[in-house]
Amino acid sequence: MGHHHLVDDAAMIMLRDLVTGYQGQGIGVPLDGRFDSGSMTAIVGANGSGKSTLLKTLAGLLPPVQGSLSFGPAGRPRIGYLPQQVEMDRQFPLTVFDVVAMGCWPASGLLRRINRAGQAAIWQALTRVGLETLAQCAISTLSGGQFQRMLFARLLVQEAPLILLDEPFSGIDKPTCGLLMTVIEQLHRQGRTIIVVLHDNQLVAQHFPQTLWLSSSQPAWGPSSRVLATWPDFAAPMPPLCLLSV
Repeated sequence: MGHHHLVDDAAMIMLRDLVTGYQGQGIGVPLDGRFDSGSMTAIVGANGSGKSTLLKTLAGLLPPVQGSLSFGPAGRPRIGYLPQQVEMDRQFPLTVFDVVAMGCWPASGLLRRINRAGQAAIWQALTRVGLETLAQCAISTLSGGQFQRMLFARLLVQEAPLILLDEPFSGIDKPTCGLLMTVIEQLHRQGRTIIVVLHDNQLVAQHFPQTLWLSSSQPAWGPSSRVLATWPDFAAPMPPLCLLSV
């Protein structure tokens, strides 16, 4: 038993026969495997293969239908979770600064004033995503790309060890897409564990070391080059969502 524990020290999340779904209805075949601490993984697969459902389950928003997921020796980490934009309420009367400041909440508590270090971190994150001039704008006035930049700034402030992003580039313009990909790689270099649902296989091939391909028959999970070679659509020319200069 002791030896087995040593093996799992590098694991951030272990999946054992995990089936995800809603209200007891499972989607797809059971998943077995692990996301290592500090790894960066793309989750790909056809529509309806359960990508968002898996992400919500990893985030703790949905219970497993079957099997289990467990976290490494340190237990469940703080999680930075970004759902798809369509799930967000954009009419809330908040400023960009307010939303990014929410990333400080675990550290400062809801009612305490954000200290000088927190303020500096917020401004640094806003500058990193090019929104420093829009800090006092209402979020309802933002374009889709600006809204996503704001949410990425909040992730930067949040300092969560585990980051889960659901289709973060959907409907986003190319410059923003490139900027956000750079932010993801910066977070990865800082040692965060990053799991991103994507449908752009060029992006996966260029930037993601690991891929989990969900499929109704036989999921594939491992180094991206190996998984993408087994992905039936990958050989077909697919217009990339946003081509980044490498």
